[in-house]
Amino acid sequence: MRSAILCLTGSTVLLAQTPPPRAEFEVASVKPTTLVPDATQVHVGVQIDGAQVHCTYLSVRNYIRIAYRVKEYQITGPDWIASQRFDIHAKLPAGATREQVPEMLQTLLEQRFQLKLHRDSKEFPVYGVVVGKGGLKLKESPLDAETQAGVNISAEGSARGTTITFGRGAYFTLADNRFEARKLTMVQLADSLGRFAERPVVDMTDLKGTYDLTLEFTPEEYRVLLIRTALNAGVVLPPEVMRFLEGASDESLFKDLQRLGLNLESRKAPLEVLVVDSASKTPIEN
Repeated sequence: MRSAILCLTGSTVLLAQTPPPRAEFEVASVKPTTLVPDATQVHVGVQIDGAQVHCTYLSVRNYIRIAYRVKEYQITGPDWIASQRFDIHAKLPAGATREQVPEMLQTLLEQRFQLKLHRDSKEFPVYGVVVGKGGLKLKESPLDAETQAGVNISAEGSARGTTITFGRGAYFTLADNRFEARKLTMVQLADSLGRFAERPVVDMTDLKGTYDLTLEFTPEEYRVLLIRTALNAGVVLPPEVMRFLEGASDESLFKDLQRLGLNLESRKAPLEVLVVDSASKTPIEN
């Protein structure tokens, strides 16, 4: 009897230690992106509509960023993970929530791309967004009401500029010599500025609201921002374009943010990085 009790107790402990099943899509299709010839505009991003998940024109680096909730500069790996792009169309299993999509992408990357990575820490030179001595000169702009129409976090880019939408009326546009942001948190603003700054931008304001703002640039400043946006997205540009960055600085960002009561301060900060140890260029068939 004593032996049976001990065995039963041991089985209970083993059952309690069994990890829960990993979140994964019910079905998922992974295919290399096929662009329409002579396309002047490309839709990039993730759209979730009910149980349907559509990811278009994203690189493996983009998928890692979304799956592990990190920034582009926090990912270290071979060059091809930023240049080769794939479309993923998937279906959520019954009872799953949109918040589980990143974890499902982790499972998919490991299964289809045989992704193996590890976490590390690295100190980066960054710009810290801080409130200026004169105080913040922005008014809060509340998000739009929740809707049941689905989540559409996406990006659109063309020769005229770039637009990133976050849902509930929040977005930013870099076009026509200006940066226009609506209903962004300070974290989103820092991330957005980091897309076309020389170094990562980190929110250090502790502000919790959402805000509208507009930054104006000269045509020369705007051209530099567009080039940096492309570089930070992993685009390889020809030498004649790269020459426009010679002598360029982030001074245009500094001066306009100061007018709004925000400063960009040069700091150093330890940030987590994901190191890609191995990944397959050709995903396992659907």
